[in-house]
Formats: sequence, C-alpha cells, structure tokens
Amino acid sequence: MSAAFRWLLRIFLTLCVLTALTLAFLWTVLSRSLPDYNAEMRVEGISDGLEIVRNNANVPHIFGASDEDVYFGLGFAHAQDRLWQMTLLRRTVQGRLSEVFGSRTARIDELMRRLDLYTIATRSVPAQDPEVLAALEAYSRGVNAWLAQVNEGALGRGAPEFFLFDPVIPVWQPADSLAILKLMGVQLSAHLENEVLRARMSMLLSPERLRDILPDDEKEAIAALPPYAALFPGMGPDYAALKIREEALSPFPRRAFAGASNAWAAAPQRAAAGGSLLANDPHLGFTAPTIWYLARLELSTGGVIGGSIPGMPLVMAGRSEDFGWALTSSYLDDQDLYIEKLNPENSEEYLTPEGWKRFETRRSIVTIKDSAPLTLTLRWTENGPVLPGTHYDLASVTPAGHVASLAWTLFDREDRSMTAAMKLMQAGTIAEGMEATRDFTAPSQNVTMSDRDGVAMITIGKFPARDVAHQTRGRLPSPGWLAENRWQGSLPWETNPRFEEPGTGILGNTNNKMIDRPFPQHVSYEWGDTERIRRWQRLMQVRDVHTRESFIEAQLDTVSPVARNLLPLIGAELWFTGEPAPEGTPERKRQQALALLAEWNGEMSEHLPEPLIASMWLRVLQEKLIQDELGPMAAEFTHIEPVFIERVFRDTEGAGVWCDIIQSSPLETCAEIARLALDEAILRLTERYGANVESWRWGDAHIATHDHPTLGQVPVLKFITNIRQSTSGDDFTLMRGRTAGTGVNPFRNVHGAGYRGVYDFADPDSSVFIISTGQSGHPLSRFYDNLGELWRRGEYIPMSLDADLARAAAVGITRLTPR
Repeated sequence: MSAAFRWLLRIFLTLCVLTALTLAFLWTVLSRSLPDYNAEMRVEGISDGLEIVRNNANVPHIFGASDEDVYFGLGFAHAQDRLWQMTLLRRTVQGRLSEVFGSRTARIDELMRRLDLYTIATRSVPAQDPEVLAALEAYSRGVNAWLAQVNEGALGRGAPEFFLFDPVIPVWQPADSLAILKLMGVQLSAHLENEVLRARMSMLLSPERLRDILPDDEKEAIAALPPYAALFPGMGPDYAALKIREEALSPFPRRAFAGASNAWAAAPQRAAAGGSLLANDPHLGFTAPTIWYLARLELSTGGVIGGSIPGMPLVMAGRSEDFGWALTSSYLDDQDLYIEKLNPENSEEYLTPEGWKRFETRRSIVTIKDSAPLTLTLRWTENGPVLPGTHYDLASVTPAGHVASLAWTLFDREDRSMTAAMKLMQAGTIAEGMEATRDFTAPSQNVTMSDRDGVAMITIGKFPARDVAHQTRGRLPSPGWLAENRWQGSLPWETNPRFEEPGTGILGNTNNKMIDRPFPQHVSYEWGDTERIRRWQRLMQVRDVHTRESFIEAQLDTVSPVARNLLPLIGAELWFTGEPAPEGTPERKRQQALALLAEWNGEMSEHLPEPLIASMWLRVLQEKLIQDELGPMAAEFTHIEPVFIERVFRDTEGAGVWCDIIQSSPLETCAEIARLALDEAILRLTERYGANVESWRWGDAHIATHDHPTLGQVPVLKFITNIRQSTSGDDFTLMRGRTAGTGVNPFRNVHGAGYRGVYDFADPDSSVFIISTGQSGHPLSRFYDNLGELWRRGEYIPMSLDADLARAAAVGITRLTPR
C-alpha cells in the first residue's frame, strides 16, 4: 500500500513539475510580445525624435517634430497594442479570413469579395488630399516599423494569437486604413436587410397588419407602396432562413445591431460654468479588446484626444483645446436593393433602360485553409455588385430569371471620407468643422459639435438622389431596369440636415428622427428606437443649466421608458388587488411579480429582480402575439418591438386582432394573452434562477459579453480572453445595453457604448472618458481589461491635453529616433 502511495505521489509531483514547466515556457514565449513601453528604438520613417508617453491608463500621448511623425507614432502605438485586431480587420475587409480560419468563414469572404470594398478603397487612395495621403503613408510606416522591431527582436510574433494562426503579416498600406473605414460602414448598415424583410413580410401580411409589426412614421404621410408580389408576379411567402451573421467573425450585423449611439451638447448659456458641454457614447458590438483605443496626438494645429480605431490615423470622436465632435448613426437610407432581369438568351446580360448590357465580370479566388479554394465570378451592374441568393435571404425575394444587385454610397470610387474625417479632427471651430464634412461620403453619421461659443449638428455623408417616381421609395427591392428606380447621383452637400445655434441651447441625438422632409429629400424611413430620445428630453428639461456631472448622469441613466409605458398598458386588468393565493402556487408567484412591478420606477438596475421580470414578460408576450401569424418568420423579431405591442394593446387600426390565437376556437383577449405570458415568463425565470423571486437579479442575465473574436470559444483560453461584467440598462435606456435576443440567455449585453466621453469647455482638462475593456489587446497585459471595471461602474478617467500631467503619471515613455 505504501509503495503504491509513493508511486502515486511521484506521478503527481512529476505532473505538477511538468505543468509548471509548461506554464513557465508558455509565459516566456507569449509574454515576449508584451511591448516594453520604457524603451528607446532606432526606426526608419521619421524625420526627428518622437516620444510616445503612456499615462497610467496606458493612453499614448504622442509628440513629434512634424504631423507626419505624430501619425507614425500612432501607427506604432496601435501596432504595439492591437496588432492582431488590426490584421483581423484587414483580413475581414479583404475577404481573406478563410486563409486562417478555414471553411467556417468562407461565406463571409465570398460576400466581402462580391462587395469588393478593398478594391474600391485602393482606387480611392489617390483621391485624398496630399496632406492626408502623407498622413496615411506615415501611419503605415509606423505600423511597419513595429513589425520590423518584432522581427528583429523576436518579440513573440507581435501578439500571442499569431502562435495559433498564420504568423505572416503583410506590410501595412494606406489602402488598408481606407478599407477599415469602409468596414465600419458595413457594421453600421441594415437597410438592405430591412428591404428584404419588408418584402417578405408584405407577401405574408395585409397592409394593415404589416404597419403593426413594421410601423410607418405616423407623422409622415406615406403613399401606399405596391405589394412586392405585384412588382414581381409569381412571388410568394418564403420561410427559408439563409443568414450568415451568427458567425463570431462576421462583420454583417443583424438589423437589431446596425448602428446606435448617443450625443448631446449644451451651449454656454445652458451650462453652469459658462462653457459649452458635449457628451458622446458611440455604440458598437462588444469585443475583447473593444474596437476603441484612446489616444492623444500633438499636431501642428494643436492637441487632440479621444477614441481612435486601430488601423486608421484618426481620433474618430474626441476634442481639442477649443473644439469637440461626437458621432451617432444617422440611419441615412444609403442602400437600395435592385432585382435585375437576365437576358433569357444570354445569362451574361441584364436589362437596363437602354436595353441588354453585359455584366462587368472578374474572377476572384478565395483560399481556404485545409480545403479546396473557392473560385468566384464577381459581377457588377450599373447599379452595383450582384449578390448571391444565399446571403441576406435574397433567394426568397428574387424571381427566377433574375439576380439581386446593391447600390450603396460605400461603393464610391472617389470616396474622400478619410480626408473629411481628418479635416474634422483638426478643426478649431464649428464653422471649420461644418466645412470639413463637405467631402464625407460614407458611412453617414450625425456629427454633434461644440466650441467655446456654441453647439451644432450636421448629418454627414452623401444622400442618394432618387426620382420622385421611384416605385418603392427604397423601402422594397425594385426593378433595376426602370430608370425611375435608379439613383441619379447625390444631393448637394448644402442640403444635408444641420442645426446651428439652437434656440433652446441644447442639441441631442439618440438615432431618432431629426427632420421632416418628404421623399426623395428624406433621410430615412427606418430609425433607431424612439424611446431614448424621450427620456433624454426629460433629463435635459429638468435643469435650466447643465454641468459635466449632469451630462454624465444622463449618459449613465438606466430608467427604461418602455417598461414605464408598456407595463401599465399590458397589465391593466391584471394588477393584484384581492386575497393572496396559497404559497407555492403559480397564482401566488404571479401576484408577487405584479406587486414588485407595481412599486417599480422602471430603473433597469443590475441589482433588482423587476427588470428581469419585465423583460421576460414582454419577450414572451411578443412571442405569443406573433408566432401563429408569422410562423418561422417570427424568428426575425428577436427583440421587443414597443410600437407593435402598444398598437396591439390600444387596438390601433384593429391591431388587437394579434391577441387572438388563430389555431384555437375561443376568441382570446389581450388581457388573457398578457396573463398567460406573465405565467410563462415566471416559469422560465424560475427554471433558470430559482424559485425565490426576490433573489433574482437583472445583472445575472444582463452580462456584458466582451468576447475575443477568435479565442473566445476555445476551451480554457476563453476564461483568459473573454471579459464578463454584470451591467444595468437595457435596449431602451440611455445607458444602452443591447441584448443578444437569441440563445440560452437572450438578455446578454452584447452591444453598447464601448467608448464614453464628456467634454467641458469651461475647463477642458476636466473632461473625462472611458472605454469598456483596456488599451491592450494582449490577454497577458495588465492593460487588457483594467478600464473595464471602471466602465461597468460608470466611472471615467481624466482627459487632459496637459503634457506634464501625462508625463507625471507615465507608465512608460517610448523614444524613437531616426535610423
């Protein structure tokens, strides 16, 4: 027995030693790619000495002898901290993910090749202003200088991911930066999907019921659209689901995640300290690390600081000494889907207003790791690229003998958006900022600006010029061979919506409709939710003057106007007033839930059970309302549609008919459906979170999931690379935490403010900012998630342009000298 014990002990100790040695080896290898921020290096590509001073949050403050040297330093810093992220973004827009990840990403690459955005970006490089082209080239030299340091110093391949995936990193080029800006446009757009969805739903529902589930703007007179089946006779409902967007590496968002954000500003007369105020929190999908990277550039025009995106030589949102700018999605309808008629006698030709014309074609080969390559024939029409029916459910709306093509402002081959963005970053006044946006094409944004004297807002990007006789007004796919459906260039920049010197002294946007203009001068028929703007208006109106703290309070507000508006409506006949039911019965749990909701103010606090009860109740209720009418198409509606539920329970235009279950003989009322939905919601929550209602917590479900896009699903590694945070808020709060809508836990927080900034121009150095993870993309770095807990708690770090402050709290100073 003792001998067996001794051998077991020896085996155990041996395994411990081997494990320790393995971990030590892995640490030694992987930690070599952790950059030394206290270093002096000789590099090629700069004119004089360059300093990268990293403050205690690892935010680089870059000082150089010229602007080009500063952009070089930003490229160097981006590559030090986010090399894997940058290469992944570049591979995505190039359609080259499958070279690394195999067949799982082949369909993503196929669609990206057909969009051909990288080729378009390459062609638009010469269209940039000379100083912008110089900045792009300097930034590229900075990225490549770090690659040279990695190769010369054997610095762990630059990032630990390169030990698991292809370690070959091509040199960075100006076109790469332009392409990543276009990739941002892909991630912010959903009009294509909305057109397909509306077409499919119009073949399933009457016009009245279609207005319930896909509501029109009640304030805008809209002529009835032709039924999609009338445009293309023979088309009927199709329930096929062919989407590709569930893959973690896909840049193509579901329509529920295609752009959001908040921004608001107060002019000096509405600010307590007498200087303008500006707040911004752009919303994108959460990843680890976040897409945002904080940086300060000391340019010849002055210092700028804020949120950059690795891969581009820009501070995308931030401030200078006298000027601040903020971004929100404009929802501009910058896409139109066309159905092109093929020549029955020659499938290489399609119909145009002038007759048959040959497609522009080009071959492209997608290399797929461990599989045969995929050879594509890329086809373009006068309207845009031809897209396959296997993507975006296009097969369901494309008649036989036709193909679908896409018009998109992102396809402009003379796109000068990078030039416009860099001019905006260097503006010193609102007037200069407005003028800077003249050349911006895509992705369209609302830019809220403030300087020391006032505030303003403008929608930037090219507006497609549509014919007033357009058959579908861009809301449905339309025949591409009719001249009246085609774009006729773009509207003049002078007609872009803008707001200057507001009488109230306050401006804001939460992706809401901002302006009433009839088609074809309209902005969009599709908007973000209408609830956040109402809550924001309330918070702005309760104070005569605002402060930095009141703007922060609004940015972190977690009161849900949807919960406050809908719960009294759907529960009007259910509120508990009688004798308590026996303990342990479903009726007693329903009474407990209703009692909690009756005393609740709608605050989506992570520490409360009421948000969880309300969210599940509304979710189950919507499922019960739409499942029998829509069948498999109900899966398209993954999130609560507040306007739909309100129309149903107010019986607007007969919408109460949704409450009746078609398959059953009795005529169900909305009150009955609400009661059944609440009982089922409580049952689901009990199965997942236990029987004690008071112990349920919204934060246990609404967990911010910052997943590493490539390592986040790998056993063991996912516990190192993924970042999880219990959070407040929901889909409709100002502190927006968009829920997943699908999966085992549909309330996961997957999309929100990865960057927050609040700027006070009465005391600019008191401005604050935060990102949702950390500056570094290296999972072994202490800066990988160090800002995440501050972000979760609603805290910020200072945002100063004072060089002495940055040096005083520096965690390292990198000095670069010309080789």
